[in-house]
Amino acid sequence: MEPAERAGGGEPPEPGGRLGLGCRSFVPQKEIVYNKLLPYAERLDAESDLQLAQIKSNLGRAVQLQELWPGGLFWTRKLSTYIRLYGRKFSKEDHVLFIKLLYELVSIPKLEISMMQGFARLLINLLKKKELLSRDDLELPWRPLYDMVERILYSKTEHLGLNWFPKNIVPFILRDYKNHKRSLYRYHSSVENVLKTLVKSCRPYFPVDATAEMLEEWRPLMCPFDVTMQKAITYFEIFLPTSLPPELHHKGFKLWFDELIGLWVSVQNLPQWEGQLVNLFARLATDNIGYIDWDPYVPKIFTRILRSLNLPVGSSQVLVPRFLTNAYDIGHAVIWITAMMGGPSKLVQKHLAGLFNSITSFYHPSNNGRWLNKLMKLLQRLPNSVVRRLHRERYKKPSWLTPVPDSHKLTDQDVTDFVQCIIQPVLLAMFSKTGSLEAAQALQNLALMRPELVIPPVLERTYPALETLTEPHQLTATLSCVIGVARSLVSGGRWFPEGPTHMLPLLMRALPGVDPNDFSKCMITFQFIATFSTLVPLVDCSSVLQEKNDLTEVERELCSATAEFEDFVLQFMDRCFGLIESSTLEQTREETETEKMTHLESLVELGLSSTFSTILTQCSKEIFMVALQKVFNFSISHIFETRVAGRMVADMCRAAVKCCPEESLKLFVPHCCNVITQLTMNDDVLNEEELDKELLWNLQLLSEDWGKPGDLWNLGIQWHVPSQQEVSFAFSLLDSFLQPELAKLENCGDGELEMSRDDILQSLTIVHNCLIGSGNLLPPLKGEPVANLVPSMVSLEETKLYTGLEYDLSRENHRETIARVIRKLLNHILVNSEDDTKSLFLIIKIIGDLLQFQGSHKHEFDSRWKSFNLVKKSMENRLHGKKQHIRALLIDRVMLQHELRTLTVEGCEYKKIHQDMIRDLLRLSTSSYSQVRNKAQQTFFAALGAYNFCCRDIIPLVLEFLRPDRKDVTQQQFKGALYCLLGNHSGVCLANLHDWDCIVQTWPAIVSSGLSQAMSLEKPSIVRLFDDLAEKIHRQYETIGLDFNIPKSCVEIAELLQQSQNPSVNQTLLSPEKIKEGLKRQQEKNADALRNYENLVNTLLDGVEQRNLPWKFEHIGIGLLSLLLRDDRVLPLRAIRFFVENLNHDAIVVRKMAISAVAGILKQLKRTHKKLTINPYEISGFPKPAQILAGDRPDNHWLHYNSKSIPRTKKEWESSYFVEKTHWGYYTWPKNMVVYAGVEEQPKLGRSREDMTEAEQIIFDHFSDPKFVQQLITFLSLEDRKGKDKFNPRRFCLFKGIFRNFDDAFLPVLKPHLERLIADSHESTQRCVAEIIAGLIRGSKHWTFEKVEKLWELLCPLLRTALSNITVETYNDWGTCIATSCESRDPRKLHWLFELLLESPLSGEGGSFVDACRLYVLQGGLAQQEWRVPELLHRLLKYLEPKLTQVYKNVRERIGSVLTYIFMIDVSLPNTAPTTSPCIPEFTARILDKLKPLMDVDEEIQNHVMEENGIGEEDERTQGIKLLKTILKWLMASAGRSFSTAVTEQLQLLPLFFKIAPVENDNSYDELKRDAKLCLSLMSQGLLYPHQVPLVLQVLKQYKESFIKQGIRFNSVPGSATNFCDLEQVTQAKNYVYVQRAT
Repeated sequence: MEPAERAGGGEPPEPGGRLGLGCRSFVPQKEIVYNKLLPYAERLDAESDLQLAQIKSNLGRAVQLQELWPGGLFWTRKLSTYIRLYGRKFSKEDHVLFIKLLYELVSIPKLEISMMQGFARLLINLLKKKELLSRDDLELPWRPLYDMVERILYSKTEHLGLNWFPKNIVPFILRDYKNHKRSLYRYHSSVENVLKTLVKSCRPYFPVDATAEMLEEWRPLMCPFDVTMQKAITYFEIFLPTSLPPELHHKGFKLWFDELIGLWVSVQNLPQWEGQLVNLFARLATDNIGYIDWDPYVPKIFTRILRSLNLPVGSSQVLVPRFLTNAYDIGHAVIWITAMMGGPSKLVQKHLAGLFNSITSFYHPSNNGRWLNKLMKLLQRLPNSVVRRLHRERYKKPSWLTPVPDSHKLTDQDVTDFVQCIIQPVLLAMFSKTGSLEAAQALQNLALMRPELVIPPVLERTYPALETLTEPHQLTATLSCVIGVARSLVSGGRWFPEGPTHMLPLLMRALPGVDPNDFSKCMITFQFIATFSTLVPLVDCSSVLQEKNDLTEVERELCSATAEFEDFVLQFMDRCFGLIESSTLEQTREETETEKMTHLESLVELGLSSTFSTILTQCSKEIFMVALQKVFNFSISHIFETRVAGRMVADMCRAAVKCCPEESLKLFVPHCCNVITQLTMNDDVLNEEELDKELLWNLQLLSEDWGKPGDLWNLGIQWHVPSQQEVSFAFSLLDSFLQPELAKLENCGDGELEMSRDDILQSLTIVHNCLIGSGNLLPPLKGEPVANLVPSMVSLEETKLYTGLEYDLSRENHRETIARVIRKLLNHILVNSEDDTKSLFLIIKIIGDLLQFQGSHKHEFDSRWKSFNLVKKSMENRLHGKKQHIRALLIDRVMLQHELRTLTVEGCEYKKIHQDMIRDLLRLSTSSYSQVRNKAQQTFFAALGAYNFCCRDIIPLVLEFLRPDRKDVTQQQFKGALYCLLGNHSGVCLANLHDWDCIVQTWPAIVSSGLSQAMSLEKPSIVRLFDDLAEKIHRQYETIGLDFNIPKSCVEIAELLQQSQNPSVNQTLLSPEKIKEGLKRQQEKNADALRNYENLVNTLLDGVEQRNLPWKFEHIGIGLLSLLLRDDRVLPLRAIRFFVENLNHDAIVVRKMAISAVAGILKQLKRTHKKLTINPYEISGFPKPAQILAGDRPDNHWLHYNSKSIPRTKKEWESSYFVEKTHWGYYTWPKNMVVYAGVEEQPKLGRSREDMTEAEQIIFDHFSDPKFVQQLITFLSLEDRKGKDKFNPRRFCLFKGIFRNFDDAFLPVLKPHLERLIADSHESTQRCVAEIIAGLIRGSKHWTFEKVEKLWELLCPLLRTALSNITVETYNDWGTCIATSCESRDPRKLHWLFELLLESPLSGEGGSFVDACRLYVLQGGLAQQEWRVPELLHRLLKYLEPKLTQVYKNVRERIGSVLTYIFMIDVSLPNTAPTTSPCIPEFTARILDKLKPLMDVDEEIQNHVMEENGIGEEDERTQGIKLLKTILKWLMASAGRSFSTAVTEQLQLLPLFFKIAPVENDNSYDELKRDAKLCLSLMSQGLLYPHQVPLVLQVLKQYKESFIKQGIRFNSVPGSATNFCDLEQVTQAKNYVYVQRAT
């Protein structure tokens, strides 16, 4: 290789200064080793140093100049690329600076989401290798991350449309209508994952005191009845640091471990957050193996993991639904189990064996169900996890992370025990219905640990499978498992020395699998053969037997076996030839069909070529020569068509040539040239329509492979670097083919030469192939950059990478010549023969390759990278790690590294020549032919993504086609332009670029295009396009920032980064003037953004208000306008007026958008309310408890509802402290407890119009106008979708905002409407009035006492009327209305409402149905108040208890549900005071007393109570049965909702249930039997506390005896009962019950 002129190759360093570098001036953190193996490795240090220096200098500069975009983003991207190319090749000091800078950037408060994600991904990458930076090197604060997660994942304004995040997000507030709690509107999108991963990466570096601070911050949220509990546990799970060193454990997990594990032990009914606790414990266990004694909890852990698998038991089991949705994540459960293994007690292994014993039968191939996926995942993950732990304990390089103490490391015996307990289920799972993938992965990991236990049983199953022809599934399953254990098999080693002897027999027996008739068998066989050939060099060593006599028996056996290698290779080739002959086009399909390869054929081709190439690469020279001769003979004695079989043979030839170029080319080239010359002797060939098949075939053989590097003979990679002579020869060859064609095409383009279409096509094909063949030799396109697209104060230059070639700049630039000719020709074709689509397709390909092809295509590279990773996974040795990959893999990886460099010609500068070609593509994208448009658009999108800022240049050109005043646009051009705006699924969407300058142009153009004469709503394709555009904009749009500034702390780090040495560019530091200029520019940018924002709103309004604009475009425009609502800026007045007026638009779609928008606008106009800090302990007069005590304590008693002391006068009202949020004070008080200040300190109420802002006046005027309000109410009380309408949170938000911002100003106008609506029993009018009333109650939060009292005087009679007129259609809406009204409100403020609801819910007026509905509504209100209304719950229970013998089923069900909520607060959680709300044991005792008459009877209980209220006295027994029915409803309802399972008193009901639940499975169930059976089934899924076990056993024994008396077989009892019977096999483990099922 010629010595380079200067380091970095190509261009000189940037003008800012030269690199001052002598020898290596720093120790890199961790570089990519494969770079060292590249042929130009010696140049890379200088190249990477230059790049790193530029990145540091420019990134530091951009941040100091306040230029986040484009400068900051551009150089952080460069840093990502740098890491991809060189690894973490920078000093520790720089590493820390990069992390600190990005941490500051990512936590800038007003950062746009997409920027935040970009910075976060890079930061995650920088923090990825924990071992490189210890806690002493780096400390990161946790609060900025918490603020960010809180702001984004729990956004307060997103549901009002004031903050838009890119969607896969659940829209609107999701309400859970069962318990009317606002569930946190979460997104299931990349945003959430990126944030969580970011926290996870920063966690090891949080300060020592972080744990204590976090607990103080989030403990107050831990109210188990509230959604905040979920939030608190989520925060604990993602934030709590668990990797502190042992000497700091008292400041880490010891602060919370007992508290949270206690909580986990006592919660038994799987609330959603229980799974998150498991994730936290799993992480804690892994980070601190040996420092926590898990033994007391092991039985409980395994019991719960077993339950979490949701395995079916018994015949007809009904699952509690939350057990399915909230089950543990198997991945975390596995990590937890693995971390607890080993240690002195070996308890975990014992339980693990028990677990597998009890579930093995479920793995049998005949079993199938939704639970199977979990079981397979368990099998796949567990061995993997154990291997990772062994690697960490035995082979990993020690780092600052806490090592595992010797006492707790896994011993060899532990490993053997583990493998023995899991091998049986794995062998069963090999043949599972879901495929053998999981089993194969499990076997791969198990074989790494104990090959002698794993491989023999696999082979036992494989040999017979290879012999049978009738069971292909068995064959594919066993082969894929052998592939998994292949490496362990052939490496032998101390555990399994005889392994290698199996290799040849297996290979020979696998050959029949190369079968043209069975595709999947063929593919797995290829994979099988390729795997083994990759692992073992195919060399005949039998001669060693004569030379050496000190070989072991196994070695002798092996040596003699290797003689068969040659035979194997030849037999394999025969099989392949058979396969090829059976897949020629003539055989597989008729002439008429497609001549391309089908998908299956292309897979077989890939399998064949890669397997053959592997074999040739791995075999000895002798075997290679025999094989080569065989391929040669086969290919010259057959002639194939060139599409399918031909390609396969050519692939085999290519493999030979690639493997050993000299030998192979000597054979092929002379022969092929000879044949071709003979066949082309006469000139007729040029005119033949169908070329001679033999000629085509020989051309194909010859064309496979020129100039590919690679002679992989010796162990070291020998790169072939082309000499000057070779390069010159290549160029002369290129010119002899290329120049004549270019000359013809140029003349044709100038109109001087007539060429037929076929000739043009032929010339273009040659040009395209020349371009592809010489891609990496040709220098890139040069030329003028397109100036002034984006101003920047930082250099945005290209990075030049050296890829082994000095471009010879003295030659003409072939790319530029091709580009010039092709553009001329394109113009000629478009003008004269636009229907020559075949030529246009090729021209599009050529333009795409001119722009982007530098020697390899990105999509091919990506698929190679993917397949490399798959092969690596299937063959790596995870136990030893340290890159112990087989040679072939390492060589692949080095090639990929080289290719990555050729692809990464970064930062592609947008030059004039690119501009011309992209404009050509745009012209083609709007062609008259749809296929041309389609192909051109794909290339167009790829090019847009490749060049910096070119979108800004192109957008105006695309929008030209949409202008309404143009008369010359065809419908095809119009459609093409729309597609160009829409973009493809992965690339840029021009319609929605994240930039004010762009959307200011595109959005109004889309709306106005409705007036273009090319637009036609009759064409479905055009309508669909506009729908897709609108949908995509809404899905991808995120609120764009209006004002940015970079905080000072961030600038300081940027200065340090810019000054950092080793390596550095001698660039002058920034002067204060420069920094001032940067600041000024940033302020101008902010002002520009604001101007653009207001301009966009106005232009869209102009667009929407145009006369005769079709309705569709009006709707699109209004949709776009609603995206422009934001939380940091009030909408311009004109838009506010527009939305308020559209509340009464004729179209319902527009009204809906207006309602959402006005609700958002009202939130923007909300005035802030003053808060003050209080001390709850002073208010209550009780001191702070010594340790944590949750629940009803003296210091939170003042929050309870107490009818004796509720504020009934103005004075009492104003002296009360109201706490609106339900969770405050339940667990602990927050450090800083704030409540709203008194009335006189709050914004003024009852303002006149003059006191209002202009925006408020607009709303005030409309809502004071009786006509407007009447029209609005008329619209709101219309039906939308019959039977589907529900209480609408958007409308509720609208009214809440109205009454919050303008207090009672509009009540006089609304009052008559409310009275009229309440009296009308129609569903839609009732819903409308319910929405308004909920808005009124919630909106009156800050009203004065007089106004609130007046409000309730109005509301109470209305609500009484509503509740007495309630119907089956409306009870849901009233339930939601009351629940919404009570949500997050202090109960003492709503005493009017609660007293009204409790008046007499079961009065019997209006029949049983109205009773049930009233109960439902009451339940909605009380459930929101949770633990703060014990008095009301007691009053309700006292009222309901005598009425439990209700006859009507609907009322019974409702009472059952209400009872669940009454007793919800009675939880048995640790550190929790006994509740003052009603308690279950006392209630159950009273019930048992009433059920005594039923208990005393022996026979089965029959249900003989009909659904009618018999007049007159009923006997005790009948009363008892009615009572029992209601109690069953209560127990069933609470199974899915309460936290703990049945208490002891409830278990005393079991004998009764067993008497009812029928033994015969008769289908004529009556309600009582069905309920009893269901109730048993649900109760049996709960976990029992140890002290309850004897009781249950006693009941079961009695039950069993009574059955034996009656002569009934015991095993026919219902499934639920068997579940209890399992307790007979109870093994008492410590203090807990672990149920092992007898299978």
